Order: sequence, then C-alpha cells, then structure tokens
Amino acid sequence: MNQKEIFHFTVGQLIEILKSLPQDLPVLTSGYENGFENFYQPSIIKGKHEPENMYYDGEFQIAQDGDVGTFDAVVLQRVVRNE
Repeated sequence: MNQKEIFHFTVGQLIEILKSLPQDLPVLTSGYENGFENFYQPSIIKGKHEPENMYYDGEFQIAQDGDVGTFDAVVLQRVVRNE
C-alpha cells in the first residue's frame, strides 16, 4: 500500500487548506470519548502503520527501535486534562 492510500493529508496540503480559512479561527482536535480539545505544539514522531489494530487503539502507533516500515509524521496531540 502506498502512502497516498494510507494518509489523508500531507503538511503541504494541510497548510493550503488552512490558508484558505479565516486566520483567526481556533484549532481543536478530537477529545478522548467525545467533544473536542486544544492540542499541543505540533511535533514529529517516528510512526508505524498497524491497520489491524482495533479502532480504539488507532491505526498508527509510535515506532519502537527495530521496527520496520516506519515513517516520520506530524502529530497534533490533544491536551490531556486531569480532573
């Protein structure tokens, strides 16, 4: 499977989409179970694709040393609030 079939957006595509929107809008990410949250500063991780994972574990995971088929990806990680 090639990357165009796995990933929905690249950084360049996301920038172009965001540039077309009002620049004063806030940006959120999905919450833990529902709703939305703020997110931390975007970061780059070494990832791996695991499409067989259950939906609640995520199709992509952080790669471990020795994993094959890894890739770099930008992550918008949601803020985790402790209550």
